[in-house]
Order: sequence, then C-alpha cells, then structure tokens
Amino acid sequence: MSNPTRFEGTEAYVATDDLKVAVNAAATLRRPLLVKGEPGTGKTVLAHEISKALNAPLLEWHIKSTTKAQQGLYEYDAVARLRDSQLGDPRVADIANYIRRGKLWEAFTAPTLPVLLIDEIDKADIEFPNDLLQELDRMEFNVYETGETVKAHQRPIVVITSNNEKDLPDAFLRRCFFHYIRFPDADTMKAIIEVHFPGIQKALVREALTIFYDIREVPGLKKKPSTSELLDWLKLLLHEDLPLDILQSRDPKKLIPPLHGALLKNEQDVMLFERLAFMARREGAKG
Repeated sequence: MSNPTRFEGTEAYVATDDLKVAVNAAATLRRPLLVKGEPGTGKTVLAHEISKALNAPLLEWHIKSTTKAQQGLYEYDAVARLRDSQLGDPRVADIANYIRRGKLWEAFTAPTLPVLLIDEIDKADIEFPNDLLQELDRMEFNVYETGETVKAHQRPIVVITSNNEKDLPDAFLRRCFFHYIRFPDADTMKAIIEVHFPGIQKALVREALTIFYDIREVPGLKKKPSTSELLDWLKLLLHEDLPLDILQSRDPKKLIPPLHGALLKNEQDVMLFERLAFMARREGAKG
C-alpha cells in the first residue's frame, strides 16, 4: 500500500484542515508524525482514527518513565531460559524461544501497512528518542542473539505523541513531521460536541461553552479543563436534566458551575473559584 487513502477525519473524530494536511504529509513522506498539544486535545485518539480511516491495523506502544528503546525492538528473556535449562526443558536448545518481539518488530513485519503509535515519548529517558533514530531511519535492526536481521516490508505510518514534559533531541526532531494540535476554538468544539451528542440543544451548548471557555481563561488555574472533560460535563448536564437557566444564571454566589467536579480536577482550582465567588459577593455587597 504505497499510496494510502487520504486522511479526512472520521465520523467520530473532527479533524481540522491543518491536522489533515499534517497527517497526509507524514503518510506521503513516511516520516514519523510527531504530535504535541495540551492533554485532552486528541493526540492519542488521532492514531486510532488514522488506523480506522486507512483501514490499517493499529499497534500501540505506551511509553513509561522506565521504558527503554530496546523494548520496542525485542527483549531476550535470559532468566526464563536459565530456569528452563535447570528444569531440563528442550526449548532451551533454540534461543529464539526466549526472544519477545517488540512493537517495532511487529510493525516492521506486519502483513499489511500498520499504524504504529508511540505514545507519550517524552515520559522516557532523554536518550530514548536518539536510541530509536537508526531503526526508524533504516527500518531494520539486528537481533544479536539469533544473528538475524529484521527488515521492514514497508515503512509503517508512525504517530508519536508528546506532552512537552521535556525537550526532544534536535536529531530526532529533524526526522519527524511536526504538528501542534491547538486547543479547539468554539466552532470546532461545537462540531466535536455534535459528533458525541447529535441533535443536542443549541442553547445548552452555547451556555456550556461560554462557561467552559471562561473557566479556561481564569488566571492562576492549575489545570485547564480539556475537551474530554467538557464532554463528560455535558453528559452529566444532560443526564441530570438541569434546567437551562441554571447555566444562564450569572449569580456570583453560583460562580462555580453545577457538577464542576467534571471540569475542575484539584482542590486548588476549586478553592480559587470559591475565592473568586467570595470576592464577587463582597463587591456586590459594597455596591
């Protein structure tokens, strides 16, 4: 599949024009697509939707702070082989029985063009991206224990996500096609909401978005609510069947929105809003 179908978003994923361009450019160049953006902007979900849109199998490699690049290639389980040798297991004669394939190996040898997600690459050690450079460039690696060389049948579509927890090496960045997913504007967010809640009352969406974006603009907020948290909040509002006038109310005593636990995720932010509500009440009393 040298020319995959162009990515245009899916029914479940609203892709902006610049995101479509980035995905298709990376697929054409067969460069890894490095995606950054605020948590909750759909970076990880993007790989799932590219997989669906191109009808390609998805392989997911979720990175942790302890993950090593070698694990993406393969791991040799010497402990299991030693244990089996002590038990007289005939499997020990073939070292290949103790080689565990990593996600890159799976992607390189997949029978059809796969999408490989390397999720949250910035969680790993700073050397991790550099340790993958040669394999991603050459699309092959050696298995030293067996002497075999694993070569990619075709370059997989690689999606790499980062939350910007640490800077990535320049040499690694040069080999990627980069895209920053901006936080959705109100029109894009309305389209996202319509996908998740078809036919939702427009007045409810309008009021909810006003409150949501107002919250995100509050100075000193430790964690801004994300798209996924907005969708959770709307789901609760619909489930509780709250009257619209509760959202439309601008009563300072009700500055914290109803069911705010879906939007504000730590006590500092809740206390910030309580403090703002107190100051608003005090100003109101003075007036």
